[in-house]
Amino acid sequence: MKRMLAASALAMLAGTAQAETLRLVEVITSPARTETLKSIVAKFEETHPGTEVEIISLPWGEAFQKFATMVSAGDLPDVVEMPDTWLSLYANNGLLESLEPHLADWENTADLTDRALELGRDIDDTAYMLPYGFYLRAMFYNKELLAEAGVEPPTTLEEFRIAAAAVSELPGKSGYCMRGGPGGLNGWMMAGATMAGDNAFFNADGTSTMDSEGWASGIEWYVNLYKDGLAPKDSVNWGFNEIVAGFYSGTCAFLDQDPDALIAIAERMSEDQYGVIPMPKGPDGKAFPTIGYAGWSMMAASEHKDLAWDLIATLEGPEGNVAWNKTIGALPVLKSAEKDEFYAGPAFKGWFDELSDPDVIPTVMPTYLEEFAFFKDSMAIASGQRALLGEITPQELAAEWAAYLTKAQQKFLSQ
Repeated sequence: MKRMLAASALAMLAGTAQAETLRLVEVITSPARTETLKSIVAKFEETHPGTEVEIISLPWGEAFQKFATMVSAGDLPDVVEMPDTWLSLYANNGLLESLEPHLADWENTADLTDRALELGRDIDDTAYMLPYGFYLRAMFYNKELLAEAGVEPPTTLEEFRIAAAAVSELPGKSGYCMRGGPGGLNGWMMAGATMAGDNAFFNADGTSTMDSEGWASGIEWYVNLYKDGLAPKDSVNWGFNEIVAGFYSGTCAFLDQDPDALIAIAERMSEDQYGVIPMPKGPDGKAFPTIGYAGWSMMAASEHKDLAWDLIATLEGPEGNVAWNKTIGALPVLKSAEKDEFYAGPAFKGWFDELSDPDVIPTVMPTYLEEFAFFKDSMAIASGQRALLGEITPQELAAEWAAYLTKAQQKFLSQ
């Protein structure tokens, strides 16, 4: 009996010695997200006895500064939620571990979409981040309003303009839920790139393409939607909540937005009232919907790299990734997710069609520029509104944006 007790004690001591604590930092935080994250992490802990995961949740509004402070103090986690706008900073400074050796052996690597691997390898063609979901623009449309106006869902910008005009002829209705206020830059950029047939923001010498003939014509096309009354008059000030409400209330027939808009729309409209289609294509037969993404990265300083990878694999595996994206309203990165009952419905078909269409090129905006945050959140809103209201011409707007972005890009290239 004494020998059995001694053996049991030794086993307990051995288990204690092997116990590890992983630290995971969440930076895009909400109560629902954190609870879902905890539930996925709990399953990891069940399959890794003796390992605990400490979740550190940073409020998004303060996350960049708080995480930078952690890094500068050497207070590094093992795994961090990595937004696309941070990847360049931390990967280029040698702070992130390459996930390539793990991906080479992972059973679910083949299930990752080509886009996921492409975007995760944005820096030095190396997977310093494994995206967990996409925020990709597609076009919502109101089936009832289009039927009343006698038009079909559009596949091109020309058809979109015609359909928006037809709906705008209906009493009290508008064609397009324009986002003229905060967060509205995506619409301008998609119109410019789609009319130009190219989503390159800069030439090789760092000069901006904004004032090129193609991009400028797209900006003018976008201004004319508002000037010609195809969007509600007060949409010059609309942000996310206003455009989504404008759509589900039946005020306007078209809305370009990410899958997170489905959360509010599906609560108020049935699937026979709305649909989602790929963004309309331009004269060159291509479309350039903007895409944002976030994922999981491993810190290079982690002392538990194998465990850290196992945690990422749990978060990214079929069960974890689908559960996570259902909560946050993003598109999952796994091909097999299309077969999940939640994503198999017609509401998601437009996004999956975009991801599989070689003539639909998801466009990542130049967030690597230090000056881009001011451009997106301040300058573009103010000058865009002036153009919509006719205070400056579309050409003057294009020239103003080109001058600002050229200076920022050439500064970046000179570093």
